[in-house]
Amino acid sequence: MLGHSVIELVDVCKSFKGQKVLDGVNLSVDSGRITVIIGRSGGGKSVLLKHIIGLLKPDKGQILIDGTDIAKLNDRQLNDVRKVFGMLFQNAALFDSMSVGENVAFPLKEHTSIKPNLISEIVEQKLRQVGLTNVSHKMPSELSGGMRKRVGLARAIVLDPKIILFDEPTTGLDPIMADAIDALISETQGQTGATYVIISHDIKATFKVAHKIAMLYNGKIIETGTPDQLRSSDNSVVQQFIKGISQGPIGDPEV
Repeated sequence: MLGHSVIELVDVCKSFKGQKVLDGVNLSVDSGRITVIIGRSGGGKSVLLKHIIGLLKPDKGQILIDGTDIAKLNDRQLNDVRKVFGMLFQNAALFDSMSVGENVAFPLKEHTSIKPNLISEIVEQKLRQVGLTNVSHKMPSELSGGMRKRVGLARAIVLDPKIILFDEPTTGLDPIMADAIDALISETQGQTGATYVIISHDIKATFKVAHKIAMLYNGKIIETGTPDQLRSSDNSVVQQFIKGISQGPIGDPEV
């Protein structure tokens, strides 16, 4: 059902070597929408994403996926839950030794018993969906950065997952290609109706694609809302971050 919370984080805490990275995170992610988590580099966004997919367990708190607290599950149970997820990694994380078609087909071969000829049809369909044709035979090394991102997205959606996680999807791309990837993210989400969770410090991209934005700062979610609500926030930390101003409550950046 559109709008209900498919992901819920309740008082999630995580420390590494005594340093708190997540310090009581509370966040709800609406089904069938795009939620973007923003924050400074090194501020815990990737750690938060790894908790959502169960790669890390919290020191304290709950991570509810469709009402199930995955922090309490064993590895076998976690693997079952992960079947509802797709993921697009920061560098697309394609297998260099596999062709584009083999990369996109990999989840189908690993997790389904679909026949090879049908797998080929699905692969071509997903590649077309991300704007790629006649590339199945190519190797990742033959592709541009933007094309690799598109292949990574095709692989992420090939099992028609309910939830797709994105780790800095426009990192390393020039502004024109980044804008094209942002448009593609919005388009595929509209086509599939899946729930998208994106971590980013790209403010332009965030305001272009997000239905909901959450800002992570000092281990907590300090503000959530629509893009318009974030723009008009009276939180000085939020305003400094989204305007990209060096002086303010966040402090001077390390250079």
